[in-house]
Amino acid sequence: MKLGVHIGYWGLGLTAQDQIEVVQEAERLGYDSVWTAEAYGSDAATVLAWIAGQTTKIKIGSSIFQMPARSPAMTAMTAATLDQLSEGRFLLGIGSSGPQVSEGWHGVRFAQQLQRTREYVAVVRKALARERLEFDGETITLPLPDGPGKALKLTIGTVQEHIPIYLAAIGPRNTALAGEIADGWLPILVAPEHLGELRKPLEEGAARAGRSLDDGFDISPSVQVFVTDDVQGARDAVRPFIALYVGGMGSRKQNFYNQLIQRYGFEDAAREVQDLYLDGKKAQAAAALPDELIDQVALVGSKDAVRERLAVYRDAGVGTLGVSPFAFTKEDRLTQLRLVAELAADVA
Repeated sequence: MKLGVHIGYWGLGLTAQDQIEVVQEAERLGYDSVWTAEAYGSDAATVLAWIAGQTTKIKIGSSIFQMPARSPAMTAMTAATLDQLSEGRFLLGIGSSGPQVSEGWHGVRFAQQLQRTREYVAVVRKALARERLEFDGETITLPLPDGPGKALKLTIGTVQEHIPIYLAAIGPRNTALAGEIADGWLPILVAPEHLGELRKPLEEGAARAGRSLDDGFDISPSVQVFVTDDVQGARDAVRPFIALYVGGMGSRKQNFYNQLIQRYGFEDAAREVQDLYLDGKKAQAAAALPDELIDQVALVGSKDAVRERLAVYRDAGVGTLGVSPFAFTKEDRLTQLRLVAELAADVA
């Protein structure tokens, strides 16, 4: 099992110099990849280009590029550019974001997500292969049929023969699509005890494509990490993050993270957290998260406890474990990175 480090959104707490020192230390420690995020603040591509220029070995990944923010051709242009700048280290993670961001920030209707994702990835792959962009789908038509558009092809190549494409997915149908058309899967709030069940849609999708997950498909969940002997303090620290997803990501009717937690067997708790969060009682929602749930979806507690959990992730079939050090200063993040690298070496 390889390690990745997620540095999240840019500009929230640490300085630019702090952030690059965290990434450079991860590279020195042997972390395989570093991943950046975007929502409606910093964009991921600019940060990845900046990181690429100040590192030499660590892979750089988008987790994720928002599909409604970019045409598939623009995503292909960005991917090719980042692959060249990093000399072949780029990993392309994409996702549909959510209806609030898609429609409220980008002005793009959040509809036909499965078909849109399928066609989006197909166009990105075609563009990266430097084929002329001619595509006639349900959600994408290139060139537009009623204007002066031409079927163009990307003017630059990539260093990698094949840039890996990862899909962020939680719902069963989206997860199955990742198994069918992507090279990797970027989930969050993964409980490794349930990964066997979560793999089933991936396997169904892979079977549709006539392939196996054993053929290099990378299961790459991200997990909050806080190694400390104060286990209750660590649980309490990550509660607001988990409550945001379980309670606040989506509506009462459509929250894939909430549905995921229910599938883990926490039906009553998931509903309570959502009700409290959507009623504006965020602190109470965080407090309502069961300790058992937090222990399953986050790496919190003593060295021994985290070492054991790392082995569980490895044995469950995780290919790359993306860790998010839960710390608010550069020094504390570096400490967490070093501890995880040390503990992962013990279970390698």
